[in-house]
Amino acid sequence: MAKKRELDELKKLNDEDLAKELNEAYRQLFTLRVQLSTRQQSNTAEPRKVRRRIARIRTLQRARQIEAYYQAAHVATEGA
Repeated sequence: MAKKRELDELKKLNDEDLAKELNEAYRQLFTLRVQLSTRQQSNTAEPRKVRRRIARIRTLQRARQIEAYYQAAHVATEGA
């Protein structure tokens, strides 16, 4: 259920905020990798969660990109 809630929250964000979230997730992943390698972090499942969050964000960005492309193509065909 938390995944659905997270996805709903991501869908509410505009493109700029979504890009910021993606950047922050990549930073978090980097930090977790460093912490795991220096044994400061013992939760080995956390990087997987962050990678999945990154995948959700990128999937949502791609879906929006495709939707914008098809809307632009539809408008172009109506005008022709």
